[in-house]
Amino acid sequence: MLVPFLATQDWIRSLNYSIIDHWRPWLVHNQVAGYTKTYADKMTFATGGGHTIEYKPDENSVMFERWVSGQPL
Repeated sequence: MLVPFLATQDWIRSLNYSIIDHWRPWLVHNQVAGYTKTYADKMTFATGGGHTIEYKPDENSVMFERWVSGQPL
């Protein structure tokens, strides 16, 4: 992985937020684009977008559109 996944998970755990929604897949075009975990205080951790938009433009566009419209992944 390009982004420090384990360090990010440790940092999120240090916030002591309750888990609202455990790991589950999120979809783009009816295919698994990545996985997401939702915490209290409207924090969501998601995988699947790649390091930058150029790696997975469809997935990143869907992720961004859902975020700005307040929809879950």
